[in-house]
Amino acid sequence: MGSITVETLSVPEFLEHKYAAERDKRLRSDGNAQYLNLIDSDRFQHLEEDPWVDHATLNAQAPVMTDGSSCKVFILGGGYSGLVYAARLIQAGFDADDIRLADRAGGFGGTWYWNRYPGLMCDIESYIYLPLLEETGYIPKHKYSYGPELLEHAKRVATQFHLTDKALFRTTIKSMEWNAAQKRWLVSMAQNRGPGQVCLTLTIQAQFVIIAPGILNHPKVPDISGLDEFQGHGFHTARWDYSYTGGSPSEPALTGLKDKRVGIVGTGATAIQAIPQLANGAKELYVFQRTPARVDVRNQMATDEAVWISKIAGKPGWQLARRRNFNAALAGVLVEEDLVADGWCATPSAAASLGSPVKGIISPDRVKDHVAEVYAMDQESSERVRARVGSIFKNPETAEKLKAWYPAWCKRPGFHDEYLASFNQSNVHLVDTDGKGIERLNRSGLIANGKQYDVDLLLFGTGYQAPAAHSGSPAAAAKITIAGREGRSLEEKYLSCGVSTLHGISSHGFPNLFFFGTSQAASAFNIVCMVDVQAQHIAYILTEATRQHDHAVVEVTKEAEEEWAAEIVKRAAWFVVMLGCTPSWLNGEGAGSKENSDARGQVKEARSAPWGEGFRSYEDVLKCWRAQGDLRGISISG
Repeated sequence: MGSITVETLSVPEFLEHKYAAERDKRLRSDGNAQYLNLIDSDRFQHLEEDPWVDHATLNAQAPVMTDGSSCKVFILGGGYSGLVYAARLIQAGFDADDIRLADRAGGFGGTWYWNRYPGLMCDIESYIYLPLLEETGYIPKHKYSYGPELLEHAKRVATQFHLTDKALFRTTIKSMEWNAAQKRWLVSMAQNRGPGQVCLTLTIQAQFVIIAPGILNHPKVPDISGLDEFQGHGFHTARWDYSYTGGSPSEPALTGLKDKRVGIVGTGATAIQAIPQLANGAKELYVFQRTPARVDVRNQMATDEAVWISKIAGKPGWQLARRRNFNAALAGVLVEEDLVADGWCATPSAAASLGSPVKGIISPDRVKDHVAEVYAMDQESSERVRARVGSIFKNPETAEKLKAWYPAWCKRPGFHDEYLASFNQSNVHLVDTDGKGIERLNRSGLIANGKQYDVDLLLFGTGYQAPAAHSGSPAAAAKITIAGREGRSLEEKYLSCGVSTLHGISSHGFPNLFFFGTSQAASAFNIVCMVDVQAQHIAYILTEATRQHDHAVVEVTKEAEEEWAAEIVKRAAWFVVMLGCTPSWLNGEGAGSKENSDARGQVKEARSAPWGEGFRSYEDVLKCWRAQGDLRGISISG
């Protein structure tokens, strides 16, 4: 057989080979191990410190909980996820005084508390992303909200639902242990009270525990040679240092960089927002790229209040309807009108990483056709995005290096109006490493492609620990130890049996424990929408359970979670297209690009998949389950 050339291949075949070649450049045997989590690193743990906290004010407040105290519901997480869980419980009839939240941060907001880099904005439409807009009556200022507004909305929700004095901030949860005799969870934690203050340790009791730490909660940096040698200034973009760069979250004019050489490692979702701001502020900006971002038009615009009233928020239930419309568009489900009509909705192939009901369950004999169909679906939009890159650049060589040679579902698609044009500025230099990444650091800068780059400031826009970096266990995701009945850890159960839940929210052997996640649940690009659906489901379960017994013990049955796992596995073949992906946060930095030849390993991987028919289908399944009214698969005792 002769050698394969571009000329001998059809366009789809050429793309498949091109994608595979680009992926193979980036595949590494160490996967997620190529990164250090800041919180686990002696060298970089200082970068985990909270630059925004007001210790004096918090220390002057009356303690929210003390050692030995108790509450009805304890929520790990004070970001949008934790707030939505609390709000939905309150709407279902729980008293705000029965709820406590805890977070490592010094305030509400989660990822919007920690991330305050210049250019920060939400990449999902504000009208469907910001939670509880109908309840708060708030009108977002733009179609895509900026960071300060997102943070303020977290505070708004907390105020609306009387949660401002219910949160233990600066608090790290260490462990959770089920006490069968007391029918309570014992939650051990430590509270950082600031420099010169003794760390406060306490153990509290809770009837119900909800784990909602979010998915962007453990910043990571590449574990490359020479990290501890660099003598310049450096930080992770999730801990922005405005005292060095100048500017502020609300006024991102980086005046402190006018005479500085700046290097940024990474070209993902954070970098495409920060780089235009850095380009305008720095004397010289070096962008170190391993994999180009796929960046389409965002088309940012201010909210027109007349349009808001007449077309967007004119009817009760508008936000849920708009969210469902968006999720339908992404899943390829026909809708009468595309209400959001943005770049996401113009990227239907992204559903390959989300699931969809349009083809039904993909049986083994249909896998090959399914893969071909999804690649064909992606071709037009990906070619359009690459053509856009070529149309923007004066330098065709730069344009080629910034083209994304992978399907839309392999990495979270990016949308921005200024990112690509930034590389036309004379002070901005793209350092494309052709998939290899940085070679090493030294005292004055970085070495890439065998060349030295001296910088005054080094920024790590390298994101967060991937969900696939652990067993799928919520305990591992939150970095805590959870011991259920007879002291068995949730981590050990997942490692030995695979993901085991009912509806992706609770596991047998861990009564009164609920959690957020995508494994055995559903995947969506709008994370807050995912949280809200699960929060309302959990609120229903707890309301029904406590109606039967005030001191209810709620536990998923073993039979129910195995039945649910079987339904997940049955639909898991939808996601086989992820095997061809370039390494990314979505696939555990390449772990999901390798076929598992061991049958037991394949089943475990399939059990960890999201619902293969997509988010709206999952939402409907939960709604039908609730309508039956019998809490099928859940045991309740007093």
